[in-house]
Amino acid sequence: MGVEGDARTVRVARATGLAKLLGLCVAMGVLVAAVLFPVFGGLGVMSNQAVDTIDKVSYSVANVDPPGLTTITDKNGDPIAYLYSQDRVMLRSDQISKTMKAAIVAIEDHRFFEHHGVDWQGIMRAAVKNAGSGSVQGGGSTITQQYVKNYLAFAVTDDVQEGYKKAIEQSAARKLKEIRIALDLERNLAQQGKDPMEVKDEILTRYLNIVPFLYDIYGVAEAARAYFGTTADNLTVPQAALFAAMVNQPGALNPYTNPEGAKKRRDVVIDKMAENQMLEPNDPVENKRLAEQYKNEPLGILPGSTPDLRPNGCINAGPVDGFFCEYVLNYLQRAGIDQRTLKRGGYTIKTTLDPKASEEAKRAAESTVPQNARGVANAVSIVEPGKDRHRVRALVANRDYGIHAERGQRAFALPTTMTGFGAGSIFKIFTTAAYLQEKGGRISQYVSVPPSYTSRVFKADNGPWTVGNAGRYNSSMTLTDALAQSPNTTFVELEEKAGLRNVVDMAYKLGLRDSLKGVDENGRPLKPGDKSVYDKVLDSNMGAFTLGVTPVNALELSNVAATLMSGGKWCPPSPIEEITDRHDKKVPIKEAPCEQVIDEGLANSLVQALSKDDQEGGTSARAARAEDWGDRPIIGKTGTTEYFKSSGFLAATPQYAGAVLVFNDDSNPQSICANPGRQCGLRTEGGAFGGNIAAPTWFRAMKPLHDGSPVKELPQADPRYR
Repeated sequence: MGVEGDARTVRVARATGLAKLLGLCVAMGVLVAAVLFPVFGGLGVMSNQAVDTIDKVSYSVANVDPPGLTTITDKNGDPIAYLYSQDRVMLRSDQISKTMKAAIVAIEDHRFFEHHGVDWQGIMRAAVKNAGSGSVQGGGSTITQQYVKNYLAFAVTDDVQEGYKKAIEQSAARKLKEIRIALDLERNLAQQGKDPMEVKDEILTRYLNIVPFLYDIYGVAEAARAYFGTTADNLTVPQAALFAAMVNQPGALNPYTNPEGAKKRRDVVIDKMAENQMLEPNDPVENKRLAEQYKNEPLGILPGSTPDLRPNGCINAGPVDGFFCEYVLNYLQRAGIDQRTLKRGGYTIKTTLDPKASEEAKRAAESTVPQNARGVANAVSIVEPGKDRHRVRALVANRDYGIHAERGQRAFALPTTMTGFGAGSIFKIFTTAAYLQEKGGRISQYVSVPPSYTSRVFKADNGPWTVGNAGRYNSSMTLTDALAQSPNTTFVELEEKAGLRNVVDMAYKLGLRDSLKGVDENGRPLKPGDKSVYDKVLDSNMGAFTLGVTPVNALELSNVAATLMSGGKWCPPSPIEEITDRHDKKVPIKEAPCEQVIDEGLANSLVQALSKDDQEGGTSARAARAEDWGDRPIIGKTGTTEYFKSSGFLAATPQYAGAVLVFNDDSNPQSICANPGRQCGLRTEGGAFGGNIAAPTWFRAMKPLHDGSPVKELPQADPRYR
């Protein structure tokens, strides 16, 4: 017939249907001209705005995809989590079996291939029946109309119950709107150059992609997986017939709660398929025989009390990957992609997560601090250095990610959550960097190491501020040795010379972005009127900043190491490799650009200055020997806070940068002791420090990641700083 013939047929059908409906409406007293006319011709009874609204809905139905399943994967493309408001995977026509399409047509609309979106005969029969009953009931809906109804119920609102209620409202206005949109849909698809069979196949595919199957399962792709453990292109006749039976009454015909009713309706569908010669074309006898054969088969659904439901959200990402998943969502939120968008968008989010790095880091974290250790978290972050990107490879903790606190689980992202206890002497890196940059210092110059030092610049609440060392040291040593051995007095004096603002600015530039300007002094996100840590440190002239007393997290510490190992190039610690939409098109995200925050020569010199921590006399030397680290060069710096309430280790090779932060994670903070990691009251000595709890964790995580990889030398110091 062609497109023109189709259009003429539609116009004739509309006119004929209008005349019949008008007559019936007068008899029924249900439909009014104010609803009818704008739908079918726009006779001016209703406002143009109402007509425009229907046109917009028609466009949406024809062009906008319904909500779909978003998948989060690791760097290899293996799924780690799913997000959805409706568990739906969109399929192409060739991914749905012909059997499934036949089953739906047989039971729902056996004249589907004869009409143009509306079955006027069916509508007339329904109208006569409704007129006889004195009410407006359902009936006569084609598959095209049912697609429209389901689209309006499930695709245009977040409130599925309210959307469904409106979509099935028994009113003439709703029915006529549905008719108008169904006619528009088939006409618009025909105008796109599709032949009549292509139009019908497109609508069948859309319908089978959108219909619900209970438990937030939508569309035959997920239904096939959840109910039968198969794919939509492999559905058998009994399986397809069950889905066709369920689509209009999924609750009443739930095969798990009402298997008898579901089978009875399934068998009706099979009989309809046989009646319409869909089992064996042009052979009524064989159709009947096959129907009896298929009806004798059991439902065959997967065992259990419900289908195989898809886990939803990071809480189901597992004990290892949950923290990373949470960071992905937070990162995308800040990039302008909120969770509502993710839960509806049908995206594939390929992350930078390295499953081997994650597993090894998890194993290492639990080996030094048991998973159920009361009040002690051991968080590990691993970032890959680079001058174009800093890819986050692992975010784990000794805790499992989960909601059961009594089992040692945590549902907040420990490696990226600020701890108010600080990171201790790791912050001496920032003082050193500022001193070298601002005062022209040298990494090999000798610095004084007095047993105590009273500052001429920084004050305590009750007068002069005096700081002491935690051990005995020579009266002087090179700046490189001072970083390895970590006397407090030396770095307070250097902080005075460099200037506190320069030290704090250096910390910000190297990577403590959120730690300094995103939280208050307790590590909580800023609210209007709150002072950031950055402002608090400067306003109070906080000399103890170099001793690492302000909030920080493991992720930002690891990114500091990555910045140093990348020649002074800071990049945001990104968990995203790429995002594609349901049509495999790349989705751009707004990420902060990389910045050359310090001169490359200064960065390389700092690397050399930090290269002795694992050697004899360094604070992590014992841990390096115990874990058989060998002679692979690293940078490193340990830290421990007052009363042993937290400790850390920042370290890196050219391949991986990482940080470990051990801290109290309950409401009753105490000192932390080592071997194994645990709370041990409140003490001033004998607790765990960076070298005997955080450093062993780092070496245990990193050693298997480097096994078999080439030993890469550290960059050489710039002569200006050497």
